[in-house]
Amino acid sequence: MSLSVDVYVPVGEGGIEVLDVPPGCSDTAGPEAWRTEVWGSEPVRSLGARFLPRLADEHLTVAPDEVSDLLAECALVRAGLAPIADHMRSTPGTGPLRTRAEHAEDVSRGLDNIEDAAGRALAIGGGVIIW
Repeated sequence: MSLSVDVYVPVGEGGIEVLDVPPGCSDTAGPEAWRTEVWGSEPVRSLGARFLPRLADEHLTVAPDEVSDLLAECALVRAGLAPIADHMRSTPGTGPLRTRAEHAEDVSRGLDNIEDAAGRALAIGGGVIIW
């Protein structure tokens, strides 16, 4: 199973409508295990991230007025990829033995997809959900 990142628009009182992923875009935010092993890990938390670590305990719903903050957090996490990749290398269950660069590239791809969804959400006044 994988974590999915999607764009939504608010509907009614507290409801959301999840939009289809456009052709050529990916909705993958990493394997399900990344809830704790990456996004909720100590290296991500130590960067001051406040959105992504919530995935360790629940789905993440980012309100339309917080999407810019999610993009800033993605940039923060991207700047701290080395310690995150090192953590992944020392964590059982993150896949076969891989190099720091390979782990960093995997996390970077997940961030690319989250940033892409956030950009689409900003363009329409929507929010982002990672589940």
